[in-house]
Amino acid sequence: MVLSPIARTAHRHLDVDGVRVFYRESLPERPDAPVLLLLHGFPSGSHQFRRLIDVLGSRYRLIAPDYPGFGHTEAPDDFTYSFDQLAAVTEGFVHGLGLTRFVMYVFDFGAPVGFRLAELHPEWVAGLVVQNGNAYAEGLSDGARDFIALRPQTPGAEETIRDLLTLAGTRTQYETGVPDPALLTPDSWTLDQHFLDLPGRKEAQVALAFDYHSNLKRYDRWQTWLRTHTPPTLITWGVGDPFFPEPGARAYLRDLPDAELHLFDTGHFALETHLPEIAPLIADFVDRTWK
Repeated sequence: MVLSPIARTAHRHLDVDGVRVFYRESLPERPDAPVLLLLHGFPSGSHQFRRLIDVLGSRYRLIAPDYPGFGHTEAPDDFTYSFDQLAAVTEGFVHGLGLTRFVMYVFDFGAPVGFRLAELHPEWVAGLVVQNGNAYAEGLSDGARDFIALRPQTPGAEETIRDLLTLAGTRTQYETGVPDPALLTPDSWTLDQHFLDLPGRKEAQVALAFDYHSNLKRYDRWQTWLRTHTPPTLITWGVGDPFFPEPGARAYLRDLPDAELHLFDTGHFALETHLPEIAPLIADFVDRTWK
């Protein structure tokens, strides 16, 4: 029996303007292998891609950084947590690695981070993989809209956000919309909670939650960017997502009518349950897209 090769993965840090960015990077067999930049979501980190890296990393160069306020990345005490700043650090990270072209995988928070990069550097983006990463008003559930509407001066707003940062809140994000929770490893939400419970991390997440409305103001710009640049795009979406429902996936087709759309009966963290279905789609997409 011949086993598929499992990737070797390096775990490194890169200094970006005083932020010690942690990242995972696969070591593919070919030095000229296609590059995928994997941009994680909330409340996770680069570890959410560890199984995808194992499966595809011997064939492609997969690079997954942790943002400031997430995972193993270390930020100064006076770091300002906003989506503009997350994107700025990610831009510096890309420059620091010397990347000039990649397929960009955007999930959840990775969408507002990634689309900010795309606006600044359209030449970097050889293609898009969008997995439950929203850029359309119809892609917001009622619960998501209520959450985004929270403001610091609203009584009880911070307490509402902090309720989501508990172990119960983190676990619920994984389990909601998943028909068979036995397919979920509890290691995922346990590790997320470990990082959320580090000093200063909850304050960082509260600041980002209050800043999320800044992303909605950019939706028109991102949609214009998609129509203008028409990057090859693969959309994989868990339709049970409590934050970003199925209409958010279909909305991309207005601006990218040639995009490939695949819907899965699962929740927000679709890779957790459907890696065997999604990984081959990504490999086929990259093989056809990378030129």
